[in-house]
Amino acid sequence: MAFILFQIISRGKVCCPNSLLFLMWIIFSAITSQTQSVRYPLAARYTGLGVYSKNNADAFSFQLNQAALANLKSMGSGVYAERRFLLEELNFYSLAVAFPLQFGGIGISAKYFGFPEYNETQLGLAYAKPLGKIDVGIQFNYHSIHLPGYGKDALFYIEAGVIIHISEELYAGFHVFNPTGSKFGHNNVEKLASVYTAGLGYEASDKVFLSAEIIKEQDKPVNINAGLQYVFAKKFFARIGLLTETSNLYCGVGLKWSRFRIDITNSYHPQLGFTPGLLILFEGPAKE
Repeated sequence: MAFILFQIISRGKVCCPNSLLFLMWIIFSAITSQTQSVRYPLAARYTGLGVYSKNNADAFSFQLNQAALANLKSMGSGVYAERRFLLEELNFYSLAVAFPLQFGGIGISAKYFGFPEYNETQLGLAYAKPLGKIDVGIQFNYHSIHLPGYGKDALFYIEAGVIIHISEELYAGFHVFNPTGSKFGHNNVEKLASVYTAGLGYEASDKVFLSAEIIKEQDKPVNINAGLQYVFAKKFFARIGLLTETSNLYCGVGLKWSRFRIDITNSYHPQLGFTPGLLILFEGPAKE
C-alpha cells in the first residue's frame, strides 16, 4: 500500500474529494497500523464466527478457513455488504457460494472494496476434503487493484486451512493466507501481507457457542479475536466479538426464516466510528 500512496502523491492525483478522502484513510492506516487490511471486511470475524463449529458453519465460513467446506450438509450461498466507517468510498461487498461434493466441498468467493477512484477485487476458488477427524482445504485467488490514471495490477496467491475435530463440541484449526508472499507491480514493489491464524471453537450448549483466534499478520502485532453466539429462540440469535489489535467491537443479530437467514451487523472502531453491514444467506436442501 505504501507504493500506491507514493504514486498518488507524486502524480498529484488528490484533487477530487473522493481521492483525498481515501488518501487520508491510507495515511491514517499507515501511521496507526490499527485498521484492518482492505481485503477483509471489518466484520469478517462476524461472518466467519462459526468456522470452528459442527452446527454453526455456513456458506461464508470457508472464506476464513477453507477446510470448513469438507463437511457441508447442503448447498449454500450468501452476500454481505458493509459501509466502512459510514463512508461511501469505503464500501465492501462479498459473495460466497458453497457446494457439497461426494468427498468434500467446493466454494466460490468474490470480494470488492472501494469506489471508482480506487478499488480492489478478489476472486477465489476453494476445495476441501475430510480426512477422518481432520479436514483440509485450499483456495486459489486472483487479486486486482485498479486506480484510474495508473491502470490495473494483479497477482495470484493461495491460502489453506486445517480443522481438527477434537470432539463433537470442540474444534480447532489453522489457516495461512498468502504464505508465498506474492507481490504487486512489475518490479514486485508492493507485497500482499502473509497472515497466519490459529483458532478454537467450543459449543457449550445448543444455545451457546464460543470462538477464539490468534491472528498474526506480517509486520503487525498479534491480534486476538474472541466471539460469542447465543441462540435466543430457534430462529433468532445474536453474536458479539472483539478484535484486540484495534479494540474493535463487532456484533449482530440474525433471523432465520425458511431457508433464508438475514443478519444485521455493526462494528465500532474507537477512532473511526461505526461500520454497519447486512448479511443474507440461503441454504439449500441437505445432501442425501
